[in-house]
Amino acid sequence: MAHLTVDIGGRPGLDCRGFCDYCYFKHVSGVRSLGCRYCLPFKVGCDYCTRGVRELYEGFKDLRTVADETLANLSTRGDDIDRITISGGGDPSCYPHFADLVDLLSSMEAPLHIGYTSGKGFDDPGVADLLIDGGLSEVSYTVFASDPALRKRWMHDPTPEASLKVLERLAEEIDVYAAAVVVPGVNDGQVLEETCDWLEGCGVKGLILMRFANTTEQGLILGNAPILKGQRVHTVREFEELVSGAAERHALKISGTPLLDPEIGSPFAILHEPDLLKKLPRVRKRATVVTGSVAAPFIQRVLQIRGYQSRVVRARKDIACLITTDDLRALDLKRLEEVVIIPGRAFVHDTEAQDVLSADGVYREVVRGPETLTADAETSMGMTKAEVLQMELDGFAALINTINLHGR
Repeated sequence: MAHLTVDIGGRPGLDCRGFCDYCYFKHVSGVRSLGCRYCLPFKVGCDYCTRGVRELYEGFKDLRTVADETLANLSTRGDDIDRITISGGGDPSCYPHFADLVDLLSSMEAPLHIGYTSGKGFDDPGVADLLIDGGLSEVSYTVFASDPALRKRWMHDPTPEASLKVLERLAEEIDVYAAAVVVPGVNDGQVLEETCDWLEGCGVKGLILMRFANTTEQGLILGNAPILKGQRVHTVREFEELVSGAAERHALKISGTPLLDPEIGSPFAILHEPDLLKKLPRVRKRATVVTGSVAAPFIQRVLQIRGYQSRVVRARKDIACLITTDDLRALDLKRLEEVVIIPGRAFVHDTEAQDVLSADGVYREVVRGPETLTADAETSMGMTKAEVLQMELDGFAALINTINLHGR
């Protein structure tokens, strides 16, 4: 069985009826190469870390191009497709050939998924039945708030009532996962409670709450901070309490990113499973593990349980995969071992990382760790607890094996 992704292209802010006020692609300017695991050893920058991370597409692809690319992808996978996902830099609901695309893909008789839509392009509630009849089985749908006025003000949705009607109708027939960036003082508090009540009544499967980011440390790595000048942001602890409180008060599954999935106990649910922790390899060597500030204490605890005697060093970035070379420059080199393991998906060029972390005259070997150690809410929402625990078991086993292979 194979998963087919259909990329429709599109540009954030341009092919989605304009930026939402809180969008993390707002104010992006210039094209700076960040560096990443895909770069050539002798060159900082590749298409992924220069253009891909910014989703710098030329615009929506025409339907013929999408069809040709889809046929080409099918030829490499065979006919046994078990899932088709529509994605792109623009919003699928705003794709000008959306109805024709759904009709085309429905002929493949595989469940159709929309990886993300704001719904801002849905002006007619009747589009929901078109999607249902076309085989749509799952969608991630930005709601922000069940109050149409708030949705119109903050998402710039010209027809918020219609967009919410589409969500409501879809939830009657298929798996709908709602999402909301939580802006303090705007759609938290009582507004969030009313939104959860409404989503629960609609039959939505789950709600993913995302902490609004407004600084570089919180993840704005494209030179575009702040998104909203003067806007307060929840601390990680405040956001964790917001998510857990909402989950306690509603039967609807509610999880948050960067923290947490209360139903599963992730991220790092393995800490509550002593029998699984015993299955991890023992740490036999020394190496510094660099990670984000949110994950650092969890990783330190897991590794210490398995005999780790070095230190997990937290960068000033909240999320590990958004660490950049600037974050490495800010580290206290005296705290680092001779081997440093950085996150697998960090936006850092390997050679540049080597130079930066050896700037005090002590040569340090820099090694990339696993790409994933746990599941954030966007991943765990569609997973079972057993699947999340297996992901963590595999990730930490790979990290420990990396320490034992390269450590001193």
